[in-house]
Amino acid sequence: MAGTAGTPGTPRVLRAMNDRAALDLLLEHGPLSRTRIGKLTGLSKPTASQLLARLEAAGLVLATGTTEGRPGPNAQLYEVNPRAAYAAGLDVTPERVLAAVADVTGRTVGSYELPTPGRRPAQPVVRQVTDALDGAVKAAGLTRADVHRLVIGTPGAFDPNTGRLRYASHLPGWHSPALLDELAAALPMPVEYENDVNLAAVAEQRLGAARGHEDFVLLWNEGGLGAALVLGGRLHRGWTGGAGEVGFLPVPGAPLVRQVTKANSGGYQELAGSQAVPRLARELGVPDIPSGPYAEVAAALVERAAARDDGPHRQLLKTYATRLATGLASLVSVLDPELVVLSGASLTAGGDTLRTLVQDELEELAASRPRLVVGDVREHPVLRGALESALAATRDEVFDTSR
Repeated sequence: MAGTAGTPGTPRVLRAMNDRAALDLLLEHGPLSRTRIGKLTGLSKPTASQLLARLEAAGLVLATGTTEGRPGPNAQLYEVNPRAAYAAGLDVTPERVLAAVADVTGRTVGSYELPTPGRRPAQPVVRQVTDALDGAVKAAGLTRADVHRLVIGTPGAFDPNTGRLRYASHLPGWHSPALLDELAAALPMPVEYENDVNLAAVAEQRLGAARGHEDFVLLWNEGGLGAALVLGGRLHRGWTGGAGEVGFLPVPGAPLVRQVTKANSGGYQELAGSQAVPRLARELGVPDIPSGPYAEVAAALVERAAARDDGPHRQLLKTYATRLATGLASLVSVLDPELVVLSGASLTAGGDTLRTLVQDELEELAASRPRLVVGDVREHPVLRGALESALAATRDEVFDTSR
């Protein structure tokens, strides 16, 4: 007995599956001919032609140019229609809100940065979010209504049980219990919230050093020290969203920090966080320590130390590597990941020189020995991860032709 329309195995669902496979191939490979799509999907030429006609009528693909330089007649090429949908992402720090809009192919079409200096926000958080989003939307030549989905990345995490932001007391204005409801009322599209380091891991998993890996840890060191845990291909967030808040981890070599949430710090943060690098450099007699925000100073010092081989700089990098490995040893002992990705400016600035030192130290401190790599996504990884997360959900919605 034939199933009803929309159930697995029916022609409608099979067509939708083929449509999605073709769209994913176009996203991966760029413009393809009907013949090439047929070969990659295993579909016959008539079926591939019907599929492309269907997707073109739905506004999901466009005919774009022809093949050239090959024997025989030129073949029509097809690509995903970049204007089929748009998604947006926000990267929120205490200093600024960075917003971007991407078309459905993943190309960023507009961005905007809203400075938010000071311990007390000059304007309400809802206004910050809408102003930053509107700035990116305007830069893209769009309107808010064109954006299908928004993903917002913040330090800490919104507790799924209470809806309140935790582990980020340094983010002013974001701790109201009514904030999520207020943002939902102000924005016309679905909004998701994610920890910033988790989004950096999404970026590396989709586009960077963790592609093809199901179990990995991303260690982040920039404004704060944190980690993202990907287990079985999925982010592990924990019961309250606090999985990976390793800055609070008690570690040897640092004083035991009590009431860590009030201090917004812990042993590992004090030992190896960005703010510890300038202090360590002064103790070791490193000359010409720059001034500025500690995260920028730390990245500059690490980059310089990795490029030089004199005593103080060499000792700075070796001591920093030992401190990083001290906390990592606890993580890999519990999780036994396949891979550790070093991300955030205070880690990526050291390149392979720092990575090798941390790897060597970790092999002496932990029984399991994951491979360490430096993250590939260097330009705004949190924002890129927010866009990738928003795009994945948007594509699932827009590319579903079974409805």
